[in-house]
Amino acid sequence: MKDGELTDRIVALLPRLRRFSLTLTRQEAEADDLVQATVERALTRLGSWKEDSRLDSWMFKIMQNLWIDQTRANRSRGVQAAAGELAALPGVDGRTIMDARMKLRTTLDAAMRLPEEQRAVLALIVVEGLSYAEAAEVLDVPVGTVMSRLSRARLAVSRETTADVHALRLSRVR
Repeated sequence: MKDGELTDRIVALLPRLRRFSLTLTRQEAEADDLVQATVERALTRLGSWKEDSRLDSWMFKIMQNLWIDQTRANRSRGVQAAAGELAALPGVDGRTIMDARMKLRTTLDAAMRLPEEQRAVLALIVVEGLSYAEAAEVLDVPVGTVMSRLSRARLAVSRETTADVHALRLSRVR
């Protein structure tokens, strides 16, 4: 594959890389920095990518490793990351749209409160569409660990969103 074609494929992955970086960092500025560092690392190491493997999985693995390195460095320096908010989603006014937005916000908030390991698995499988095996490779953990983390993440999000939706319905009745 020509270098130009490969860089075009990397550029096409930028929105997905940004989504994953937002999941990891929870802050837009940090997410953008992480995407930039990931692309820089990938471009300087194109020779290590195998053409018969998935480019997106390779890029996600680079991002995950960079994030782990940054997190460890911040911990050793005593830096704490503040929880960020994802940008509000655009939409049309109306009760149905607002209910959907509230449910989405509740779900996103619940997902962002998950432990980092569960957030990463949830993002890779549910949002990015990677298989369990691909997510396991990106995260460098066994497939069983991916399945366990995903199960716990889904259960936690489901419990939290079900409780919030129930509370919302009760508040409307009063």
